[in-house]
Formats: sequence, C-alpha cells, structure tokens
Amino acid sequence: MQSKKIKIKNAHIITPHRIIRNGQLLIEEGRIVDFGETELEVTDARIIDAKGLYLAPGFVDIHVHGGGGCDFMDNTVEAYQTIAKTHARFGTTAMVPTTLTSGKGELLKTLAIFDQVKLQQPMGAKFIGMHIEGPYFSMNQRGAQDPRYIRDPDPVEYTEILDSSSAIIRWSAAPERKGAIAFGSLLRRRGILPSIAHTDAVYDDVIKAYEEGYTLATHLYSAMSGVTRKQAFRFGGVVESAFLLTGMDVEIIADGKHLPPELLKLVVKIKGIERTALITDAMRGAAMPEGKSILGNLHNGMEVLIEDGVAKLPDKSGFAGSVATCDLLVRNMMRLADVSLQDAVHMMTLTPARIIGIDGQTGSIAVGKDADLVLFDEEIAVKKTFVSGNVVYDGQVNKLIDL
Repeated sequence: MQSKKIKIKNAHIITPHRIIRNGQLLIEEGRIVDFGETELEVTDARIIDAKGLYLAPGFVDIHVHGGGGCDFMDNTVEAYQTIAKTHARFGTTAMVPTTLTSGKGELLKTLAIFDQVKLQQPMGAKFIGMHIEGPYFSMNQRGAQDPRYIRDPDPVEYTEILDSSSAIIRWSAAPERKGAIAFGSLLRRRGILPSIAHTDAVYDDVIKAYEEGYTLATHLYSAMSGVTRKQAFRFGGVVESAFLLTGMDVEIIADGKHLPPELLKLVVKIKGIERTALITDAMRGAAMPEGKSILGNLHNGMEVLIEDGVAKLPDKSGFAGSVATCDLLVRNMMRLADVSLQDAVHMMTLTPARIIGIDGQTGSIAVGKDADLVLFDEEIAVKKTFVSGNVVYDGQVNKLIDL
C-alpha cells in the first residue's frame, strides 16, 4: 500500500487563480489538506520532489470511447480497466465512458458492465458515470454513427434503459427529432444532462431544447448544423445558437485535426474558458500505432483507419473519431489557440468537472478536494498521475502502479 500521507515539494502548482511557484502540497487520506508557498511541517509522509515540474488538477474527460486497443462497447471488465490505465498515463484522473449508437440490447450490456466495474474501480482514471451518445440523431449528421440504429426517441425504450442503471449521467441527442424535447425534459428531471449532438437543428429548435435542459453542445462544430438556407432565407444552426446562448456550455476536440486553429481561437474568444471543455472523444486507437482499427464493439463495429493522428472512415471521406489524449489537448490549446497554460488546464479540469457536476470533489487544487493530480513538464509530458492520492502512473520509471 502507498503512504497515507504524501508531501509534494518544489512544484509549480496550478490553481484556478494563479500559479504558485516552488510550492508544496500535502495529501492525507486521499485528499488535499494543505498547499502553498511556505514550508509544510509534517511527519511520517512520503516526500516527492517535483524538481520544478508543474502540479495541476488531474484531467477530466467527459467524452471518451476508448483507448489502448479497447472500447467501452467491447462490454468486458478488462476493456474498462485497460482504457482507465491507458488514459492515466496521459494525466486523466476522471472520465465519463461514452457509448455509440447501437441496438438497445447492446447498450444494456454496456451499462451492466459499467455497474460491475464501478464496484471494483480499477487503478487508473476513475469512472464518473456513463454518457449515452445516440441513437436519437439526425441521419444527415450521423458522422460515423451506425445508420442501422438511428431513430426517434422512443419513450418505452429510453425509459427501460434509464430504469436499468443509475450510471447514466449524460445523454446526447438531436433536439429536432420527434419526441426529443420531451426526452430531454425527462432527463433533466432525473438529474441527467441532455446534450445536443449529431443534429440539423436550427436556432428555434435549440432554444426550445435549451429551455428543457439541453445546456451542452457535444463536440462543437463536429456533426452539427451551422448557418443554413431554406428558400433563400438564412437560419442560424447549432453552432451559432451555442455562441448566442450565454448559458450554453460547449466541448471541443482540440486534437489539431477536427478543428483548425482559427476555430479553436474563435470558440475560446466567444465562450471563454468557463464554458469551453476540452474532450478527447478518443476511440480504441488512442495510444496505439497507426493502421486499421475498429470503431465501437470489437466484434461488430466499423473498420476505420488511423492515419495522420486521427481515425478516418475507410474511404477517408470523413473522420471516425479521435485518438487524442488529454495532455495533447492542453498542449494544442497553448500552441494552436494561443491560450495560457493556466487557461488550457482550466478547460481540461474545472470546466468539464463543473459541467458534469463533480467540481465539488475534483477539477481544481483546493483544500478538501480529492487528490486527483498530475505532474508534467513544460511540454505537458506527464511524469506522475495521482488518483485520490494514489500514484497510478509513474512516468519516471514509465510504468503503471499496481496497488
């Protein structure tokens, strides 16, 4: 077992308000109990000398499908464990496993596996809850989602799914589909976040959805409407609606492929760091060599090609998911969008934590919060990852830690 007390010294500590140079932080019983610039007197603690590395809150990924050769829809405990360990190597300490459009039976299996895994939380990033992505999408904006399963919200179906598991904390849907507004209203009443995704909605659709709880735009710009024309008249799409609605949160895939630098800059300029969350949207190819891969279930998913740092459809006509890790997102926002280190970290930690409702326990360095932390250098190369005070990845010796 690792020490119940850990003192980290000589670290540049990134807080929501400032960077504390050569600071110290004390962990006890898995929580942050003190930090600052002055010497922290403590006995019986394991001492970690950061030697000038940055100490940040652990990264919070609220939209991720897989990594390390596995997908959550492989529906095995081993897949969940592999994904959690893989992303911990890159600073992720909390994640929201995400599904793809599928049949009801397969979705129920995925939820059942999550419930099983949650009882024996694997070492690596912790699981917060499930994000159901689909199947209530626009066929025109389906992207790589399986068209065989795309349909309107069915109250009988989604009520059965919701009743089957308490794991669901977020569900992405197209608000213009028949029954989608009532669906979102039910999700909100159950404490589940409805999110707008894979959609051809126009401004009026978005306003109605927003009023019923659709307060997040899933992977902004990707698989969603912009300005459209109908009989010569222009209508604002989801992108413009998300910009206009002050209270609408957005998430972006800052892998350097899905969005060019000018759009990354535009999103931050309009929405700000408080309303913009970074997500990997990573599929099983994250942290894997380039080449052929599978999107979705290993046995009946879609064959895709990992090339140029992104997953592509077989004919290369579009993207089929990201292979990003959280460290890359932070690095890209600094290099491509001219965002400061502190602000890039904020979008990868406190903003997604707030959106998903866990900012009271993680997402920033504050006394009383879980000691979910990451140590990295100026290139955002991760050296150590802590989950609830436990070192789950030690990059100094390039290994995961088995407790």
